[in-house]
Amino acid sequence: MVRAIVGGCWGDEGKGKVTDLLSENSDIVVRFQGGANAGHTIINEYGKFALHLLPSGIFHQNITNVIAQGVAFNLEQFFHELDDVTGKGVPMPNILVSDRAQIVMPYHVLFDALEEQRLGGKGFGSTKSGIAPFYSDKYLKIGIQVCDLYDDERLLSKLERACEQKNITLGALYHQDEMLEPKKLFDELVSYRERLRPFVGDAALFLNKAIKAGKTVLLEGQLGSLKDPDNGIYPFTTSSSPLAGFATVGAAIPPRAIEQIIVVVKSYSSAVGAGAFVSEIFGDEAQELRDRGGDGGEYGATTGRPRRMGWLDTVAVKYGCMLQGCTDVCLSLIDVLGYLDKIPVCTAYEIDGQRTEDFPVTPLLDKAKPVYEYVDGWKCDIKGCRKYEDLPENARKYIEFIEQKIGYPITIISTGPKRDDIIYR
Repeated sequence: MVRAIVGGCWGDEGKGKVTDLLSENSDIVVRFQGGANAGHTIINEYGKFALHLLPSGIFHQNITNVIAQGVAFNLEQFFHELDDVTGKGVPMPNILVSDRAQIVMPYHVLFDALEEQRLGGKGFGSTKSGIAPFYSDKYLKIGIQVCDLYDDERLLSKLERACEQKNITLGALYHQDEMLEPKKLFDELVSYRERLRPFVGDAALFLNKAIKAGKTVLLEGQLGSLKDPDNGIYPFTTSSSPLAGFATVGAAIPPRAIEQIIVVVKSYSSAVGAGAFVSEIFGDEAQELRDRGGDGGEYGATTGRPRRMGWLDTVAVKYGCMLQGCTDVCLSLIDVLGYLDKIPVCTAYEIDGQRTEDFPVTPLLDKAKPVYEYVDGWKCDIKGCRKYEDLPENARKYIEFIEQKIGYPITIISTGPKRDDIIYR
């Protein structure tokens, strides 16, 4: 069986915890897109971890963790995370890195920061992890693949070609004096290759053989539906597709093999970076929700910056679930809302005087005003509740209200940060 765990809206929904939990019954966990520009927070018997590149199955010795060819693979980040988790007592995980995965280069990170600086107040809210320049090079066909690390002549030639182009841009557009040196970059890359070698293999072949053998494969998505560059809040999106269907490309998974798509949806909303966010709230109202939310507050696992806060938006959630091909919704962080007398839910948008429940394109989204309905709160702490019938009546009504509005079944409910704070419905 192949199933995917993906984000319903802007990301940061709690996918890491759900992946960690469900990976117990999996043979393989796969990262199939994105890079170190978002983090999955996991709390388990080893401690608290913010994983940015490693798959969330690394805490289970029986699992093979695959970093597939669709991932923006940062060598420095990979070994930093690996050293961090093993240094905290986690046994060395089983990891397979695709030989076709492409490498995030130091100049990708540099160009990301320089471009955000150049754009100033018109920037995209990048995490400055090099993701957009990385994917740009990938589709310009000047990227460096993992397999290139083991061919000196090929690697140096590709670096010389890339640096020739990038040095022109560094000088002409960004007015930089220091230029890129191919040999210096070559030496940095080859310093990693022997340590990396035991992890490298043909991920596509491995996964397709595993599927034919009846193995259970868990696809771990990064970010969420609205960050998709084709279907999301463009141009304030990421640079790879966070949709479950992209695994057919990013990990060479046969489309027909994906049987279950679990879309993780927050019980309220949050977002990092710029772009439309119709149900956004501000001031003290936002700060209270931010301080109560997440695990220790709603702050980016990668950047540490405060997340933008808002109430649940069923227009966005319904659209996100549709894009993902949702079979099951996991509603996360419902315990956070126990302080509210009335819980606002954005159930429609008003655009130029017209009401709609359909998620529009960016120019219309920028004009949209939220239309709220209010659900009675339950005014008690439900953290750690593990049976649906034990939830307060108003908490159950809130869940059922959301389910009715989005049209997709809520089958998993997360009631706290710990792995076992979960309800199966």
